[in-house]
Amino acid sequence: MTVPDGPAPHRTYTERLSGAQAKRAALDRLSGRYAYLRGLTFLGAAVLAGLTVFERLPKGAGWAVVGALVLYAVLAVLHHGVFRRDARERLYVTLNERGLARLSGGWREFTEHGERFVSSAHPYASDLDVFGQGSLFQLLNETATRAGEERLASWLSRPAPPETVETRQGAARELAARTAFRQDLCVEARTVSQEKVDPGLFIQWAEAGPSLESIRWARRFALVLPPLTLTLYVLGDLRLLPVWAWGLGLFAQLGVALATFGTLRQVDERLSVAERGFVRYAPLFAQLEGQPVHHPLLQRLQAGLQRPGEPAVSTHFRRFGWRYSLVEFKRHPFHPVVHLFTFWDLHVFFALEDWRARHGAQVRQWFEALAEWEALSCLAGFAHDRPEFTWPTLVTEGPRLEAQALGHPLLDNPVPNDVSLAGPRHALLITGSNMSGKTTLMRAVGANAVLALAGAPVCAKAFTLSPLQVLTSMRVKDSLERGVSYFYAEVQRIKAVLDAATEARGQALFLLDEILLGTNTRERQIASREVLRLLLDTGACGAVTTHDVSLAVRDGEPGTHVVNVHFREHLEDGKMVFDYRLRLGVVDTTNALWVLHLAGVPIGAMFTQECQDVGF
Repeated sequence: MTVPDGPAPHRTYTERLSGAQAKRAALDRLSGRYAYLRGLTFLGAAVLAGLTVFERLPKGAGWAVVGALVLYAVLAVLHHGVFRRDARERLYVTLNERGLARLSGGWREFTEHGERFVSSAHPYASDLDVFGQGSLFQLLNETATRAGEERLASWLSRPAPPETVETRQGAARELAARTAFRQDLCVEARTVSQEKVDPGLFIQWAEAGPSLESIRWARRFALVLPPLTLTLYVLGDLRLLPVWAWGLGLFAQLGVALATFGTLRQVDERLSVAERGFVRYAPLFAQLEGQPVHHPLLQRLQAGLQRPGEPAVSTHFRRFGWRYSLVEFKRHPFHPVVHLFTFWDLHVFFALEDWRARHGAQVRQWFEALAEWEALSCLAGFAHDRPEFTWPTLVTEGPRLEAQALGHPLLDNPVPNDVSLAGPRHALLITGSNMSGKTTLMRAVGANAVLALAGAPVCAKAFTLSPLQVLTSMRVKDSLERGVSYFYAEVQRIKAVLDAATEARGQALFLLDEILLGTNTRERQIASREVLRLLLDTGACGAVTTHDVSLAVRDGEPGTHVVNVHFREHLEDGKMVFDYRLRLGVVDTTNALWVLHLAGVPIGAMFTQECQDVGF
């Protein structure tokens, strides 16, 4: 495994954590000074005001009171800025503490499990711990927006084409060395999206058709009537027209205001729901726009944030924010009067309509680019935190998966094993006693395949695979609610695997763990052989675990490439010891009776003889 140049992840996070904590300590001292000065200034203003009121000071001292209050307001603004800077540094502290937790196994305490993405119908997610507690998503996820979270989940849920995988690898490798930028991006995103607000409503508003068409006629009146009414008032005041003449203009304005009231209220309600603070995303997009990048994917994402000859996205957001801030005047008690005389709402909402007409079709692209940045940053962070992992090599012909020193990416200290599924109709038939590592190996194969096809590095010394669909049957559950027995649930899952392998035209990796346990031994043997044959006939490759060594007879049959491998254990001082090393051949020992004995289950006087018969 190639370790990139640069400081170790632990040192990087430790140094950045110390720096953020030092900044917070300095900000805390500065906050204390501002608090002291604010208190002193307020007290001084109160004393000056009291002395002035009781005529202990000349009346001109009132200006000193005003000055003290202005100074207090300035100090309050500066103090608020310190609070905001402290909140950002607190996010940096959290990010670096999370980074250290990923290195020590503490990531399993993270609260973002991705459970909302769990689906029992998914071809592999439940079996391979892609989502949920102790999952790949929990380990990788450092997104701050809901869209970014969904993008990362989609990458882990669906294999990408080879060109896409290689593109993501290149972009992630560039970002892996930019810890500061990745953390700046995450902090900025968390600042504006503490609760991962869904941008979908804003995108819907931006992509919707014109909402003011029914009152577009009023825009001209909004431009003409207010100055006309003012002119009539001035002429009346100068006695050049009757004094009441300006009332005609005001009456016409009242009519326009009443005619447009309903439409403007509906538009305001829709926009207030859709906006939800998205104008605050301007600094986040500015962060992306200002980052120098070299990989074509990153350059393409950056170019999507700015059309040739136009301002950057952050500028568009600021302009939208300035216009939307004018809508807030509707909450002021004087708003009805101001609107009547100026048509305030018509001007503001038509300005927002103009913004949507120019940029609405681009908004989805902006947020999709942001989601892509976040997901790529997660892959990059994973690569940074696991420098011993390797970037997989993709080949076009398959199905194929070959790995040297393969380990499970979710284990802190996995035991490496070599795995070879070199082409179509290749399979491993894995035998071994209980707890020896059969299922863990299969999950290691599947989890690394998922990571590789998402564009992430994998837990191996070398890893080569082709584009393929991962298909699993491991954690089958019955359902009392649906009236489905365990055996029938197994059958349904196996049928789904067979159908998916057929649909994938053999470009699939199947991983089956102790299939058809819900029936008797004789039928299980017959059915298991047939299921394996059907899967291999699709051209797929994969692995099957079993306690039934009779299935090993497929080894060497014409037209197949089934290899028997096994795990084993031995006794040391009366305890079972597992080395979790994969060996060729069929296992020749079992340990079920010994496990029962160690658990304190009384299994009869024949225990000693039976254990000797099975190798203990």
